[in-house]
Amino acid sequence: MAGHSHSANIAIRKGANDKKRGALFGKLSRAIMVAARHGGGDPDINLKLRYAIDKARQYSMPKDNIERAVKKGCGELEGDDLAEVVYEGYAPAGVAVMCDILTENRNRTAGEIRKIFEVHGGNLGATNCVAWMFERKGLFVVPAQHVTEDRLIEVALEAGADDVQAAGKSFEVVCDPTKFDAVDAALKAARIPADVAEITRLAANTVELGEEDARRVLGLVGALEEHEDVQSVTANYSIPDELLEAVTASLSS
Repeated sequence: MAGHSHSANIAIRKGANDKKRGALFGKLSRAIMVAARHGGGDPDINLKLRYAIDKARQYSMPKDNIERAVKKGCGELEGDDLAEVVYEGYAPAGVAVMCDILTENRNRTAGEIRKIFEVHGGNLGATNCVAWMFERKGLFVVPAQHVTEDRLIEVALEAGADDVQAAGKSFEVVCDPTKFDAVDAALKAARIPADVAEITRLAANTVELGEEDARRVLGLVGALEEHEDVQSVTANYSIPDELLEAVTASLSS
C-alpha cells in the first residue's frame, strides 16, 4: 500500500467527532438521507445506504435517528433537498485536500468553505485539481492485540484484500471497493474485530510535515470538519504519530 499510516489520523478524528456527537449525528443523518433518496430504503439492496448506516452505528447513533433519516430520504417524512458536492484545494505546505459536502445551498457553502481555506493559509481549487492524487479503497484498521499478522494476512488476502500492513498498534487492511463486503464478511467470520471499516480515499503519495506545518494543516482540516455541511475531509499529509498526538492535543486545548 502506497502512502502512510492512517490509523492515528482516524483514531484522532474519531475522538474529535465523539466530542461533537450532536453535530456528527446531523452529518450522518444527511448521508443516510441522500443514500436512501438515490437507491431506496433497503440497505440489503442499496449498498451506499448500508455503508452510511454502518458508519452511523459505529458512532452509536440511535436506531430511531437512523430510521427517521431513511424515511426522509425515501420521501416518507419531510427533509432537506441536499446536493452532493466535492470541493478540492490545497492546505499549507502543498498538502492536497478533498472535502465531501452535502448542502441545501451550494453558493453559501462554497463561500464558507473558501473562507475556511483562506483563513488557515490554504486555497480552494478547481474541480479535479487534486482528485487524481487519491484512489477509492476499502480500509480496515484492526487492533494488533486481537490477531497475529500471519492470521490476518491469511484471512484478508483470501477474501480479496490488496494488502495488509502493520501500523503502530494496529494493522491496516486495504482492498478494492468491490471487495469491501467480502473482506468485511471474512473478518467477521474469523472473529477479527476492526476499529474502522470504511470505503475512503487513500493518497498515492504524501507530504511529510514538521511541527509548524502540521499545526497549520491540522488547523485547516479541523475547521473544515467542524462545518455542518462537510461529511468528510481527506488530505495527503504524513505526520509521525507522536507529533500528531501532541499537535492535536495543543490545538484542542
